Amino acid sequence: MDFAVSNRPLEKSKADALVVLLGKKNDLPQALPSATREQISQFTKAGDFNASKGQLVWLHAPQDLNADRLLLVGTGDSPLSDQGWLSLVHKATKTLASSPVKQAMWLLDDTHTQTLEWQVREGSRVVEESTYRFDNYRSKPAPASNLAKLTFWHAEKDATLTKAHKTGKAVGLGVNVARDLGNLPPNDCYPEYLSGVARDLGKEYEKLTVKVLSQAQAEKMGMGAFHAVAKGSERQGQIIVMEYKGAKPTKQGPVALVGKGITFDTGGISLKPGATMDEMKYDMGGAASVFGSVKTVCELDLPIHLVAVVAAAENMPDGRAARPGDIVKTLSGQTVEILNTDAEGRLVLCDALTYVQQKHKPHTVIDIATLTGACVVALGAHAQAVYSNDDDLSEALLAAGKETGDRGWPMPLWDEYQGQLDSPFADMQNIGGPKAGSITAACFLSRFTKEVKWAHLDIAGTAWTSGGMSKGATGRPVPMLTRYLMDNA
Repeated sequence: MDFAVSNRPLEKSKADALVVLLGKKNDLPQALPSATREQISQFTKAGDFNASKGQLVWLHAPQDLNADRLLLVGTGDSPLSDQGWLSLVHKATKTLASSPVKQAMWLLDDTHTQTLEWQVREGSRVVEESTYRFDNYRSKPAPASNLAKLTFWHAEKDATLTKAHKTGKAVGLGVNVARDLGNLPPNDCYPEYLSGVARDLGKEYEKLTVKVLSQAQAEKMGMGAFHAVAKGSERQGQIIVMEYKGAKPTKQGPVALVGKGITFDTGGISLKPGATMDEMKYDMGGAASVFGSVKTVCELDLPIHLVAVVAAAENMPDGRAARPGDIVKTLSGQTVEILNTDAEGRLVLCDALTYVQQKHKPHTVIDIATLTGACVVALGAHAQAVYSNDDDLSEALLAAGKETGDRGWPMPLWDEYQGQLDSPFADMQNIGGPKAGSITAACFLSRFTKEVKWAHLDIAGTAWTSGGMSKGATGRPVPMLTRYLMDNA
């Protein structure tokens, strides 16, 4: 999708369609010619459009405009929330994409509480996401959309808007990279495939270097928890390290992202039920979001030092697979009794977290993982759980999520939960029982991040959608992560 920003007189701006947001209590935009406003008023009085929230209606041959049609978008009785505005952008883009429109123009909303810069930035991102298609495996892909360009229009010239749409598009590209990886079938997307994706990114961007540790190397280094998960599969596990040097390394150290990359999760010996097991290809959603974030950071050439680590493995019930009751030694030296092999994400993450701290000395570490079904029970599909040992880091991530509509919710890490991980045979066990499952999983990871500012995002409810033709990877939390990185560049 191509984007542009324009303040050329509206009457002279050629477009196949002009998108206009209208509320029941709002006056018609003064930027529209008086004849157009009168035409819309008559159209509304006739009952064809009542501006109810989410209503979309075409009005053809608008007067005194060089546009073939208007797409009127209702915003309802009261001011739109940020989330509501983004939802309307998504809905309107879907409508445009399924129409004959090739070039559309979006009339920026002076009545919205957010700035024009925010509208262009987040609007560009949502448009990019809304035109996403995954037809790679169809023998006859659906006809391509006609929509090729969208221009944001406002009467006043503002140089920040051009930068805003560039930023939004780059974040949208990162989201769609994550979605592509998540939607790939597990027979094609496996640990070594992800290593290839990382190497391709390294070839594309000069400031990005890539290193891959094999499963054998990881085992030799002492990553017993990671190896316990990876060894049950014919596919070799991989520790993928991407280092982006957009700024010179400092004594403070880089920011680190660590992604859970379980490319398929059977549950191992603690086998999952067969129903919906196909969705376990999405268990690498944390890794996918790391790749998407790296893509956006490189596209924007951000002035930061970033290290991104992906712990990639398949969790399979092979004869060599880890068993309930096994005890493994982690890279940190701590030992773990494995009581449930389906709690494998925390096992690969704990060694990756230790590795990045030992090798790269980051000042901040954020791990991202589709970690627990308990998180889905707690928060559903709307917010990812945010755990942290640092209040400022937690608040920065939550603010980034609120700014982009990629929202999170703060969760507790109280010491009282730690006792559920006590083991009679090892330093800890990998599950904490049926109560507070998302919290005890985060408590487990906290034992490997005591010396660094750390946050854990449990994205089990937000990384993909289930059911019908809408099923697929969402690319979350790339918007939250990239906004955080931009805010702290």
